[in-house]
Amino acid sequence: MFSNKIKVFLLTSICLIFFFVTYLDVKSSEIKVVDGDTIHLNNEKIRFSGIDTPEIKQICNKNNEIIECGIQAKQLLIKKIGKNKVKCVKEGVDRYKRILAECFVNNQSLSKYLVREGYAFAYRKYSTKYILDEDYAKKNKKGMWAMTFEYPWDYRRNN
Repeated sequence: MFSNKIKVFLLTSICLIFFFVTYLDVKSSEIKVVDGDTIHLNNEKIRFSGIDTPEIKQICNKNNEIIECGIQAKQLLIKKIGKNKVKCVKEGVDRYKRILAECFVNNQSLSKYLVREGYAFAYRKYSTKYILDEDYAKKNKKGMWAMTFEYPWDYRRNN
């Protein structure tokens, strides 16, 4: 009987520790938006998992007009966060030692929002989670889907 209580206590403790290690909860005043898919939270670099946004210096073309689509993706994220509280769920760490996470504002996924608005792509190399959101943006010519663009992974390889 005593042994079972210890096992339950240890299991509960491990679950609680895991929850607190993987769940980050910070206020927007502690956030710095680096680009469309990367933020700093309490001096930790958080990379949104499963998506890829244009690089800051990346440009697109719409009706022969140059559009700074990397800057637009960053600005869209800044506007969406506003003064709201951001909650992130850690999913891992990438090869650059950035925390991979899905982050939320008012229970809405920032990644899903960016993809559906057409300023992020489902990063199919690592995840299939946002493919339907990308299909929606493409079908409705949202954001970059209304422009001529280079995928961020191609842009990085070519520049």
